[in-house]
Amino acid sequence: MTSRPAASAADLAARLARLDTCVLSDALDILKLPGVVTGPAALWAGARLAGPAVTVKLAAGVFDAEQRRVHLGARAIERSEPGSVIVVDNAGRTEMGGWGGLLSLAAHRAGVAGVVLDGACRDVDEARELGFPVFARCGVPRTARRRVYEESTGEPVCIGGVTVAAGDFVVADGSGVVVLPRARVEEIIGEAERLAEREREMVARLTIGERVGVVLGGNYESMTAGRSQRGAEGEWT
Repeated sequence: MTSRPAASAADLAARLARLDTCVLSDALDILKLPGVVTGPAALWAGARLAGPAVTVKLAAGVFDAEQRRVHLGARAIERSEPGSVIVVDNAGRTEMGGWGGLLSLAAHRAGVAGVVLDGACRDVDEARELGFPVFARCGVPRTARRRVYEESTGEPVCIGGVTVAAGDFVVADGSGVVVLPRARVEEIIGEAERLAEREREMVARLTIGERVGVVLGGNYESMTAGRSQRGAEGEWT
């Protein structure tokens, strides 16, 4: 039996762009996987992103004398392919911005899909004017210079209680942020697409006036049950 070739990152990102974080969270529940990030949120209305992660970890303090003085985030932009999502672990710090306007401009020009930052961001208006999606805990004017430095790029990080490795997929929208492990992203997408189809059916029923108590009955409550609780053909019971 010939195995199916692995989907490209661009193909996976395109499928994810048609799904929202809520249905992806439900799919994670079905598969009993973590992945819902708490803390970072969209810093301008309508921001949305989906793509594979390029990771950055920041640490409090100043550059060591042996370190090459490159501003935080610059290496990640240089490593990013078009469509990448830069994920910055600043340990939830909100007293300074772990990302700013010049970085947003450079990332936007490089085709980066957006940034998710566990901490504060500055120059939010500039990101909005660029249409560059930024998800962070809040906005703040204070610079990160001589307050934090880039500890690593490309290593696993933790944002909002979720571990993110380079290449994992990140999706963010007005409801929040989810992280999907690269090894299981196709499985998660498949579950989410099935859920989204069920939800579209329920929207149609509500639109024609069917009673909400019927549409959102017992079947709705079991939609995120594990597979063992589904019927023989994989439907929710």
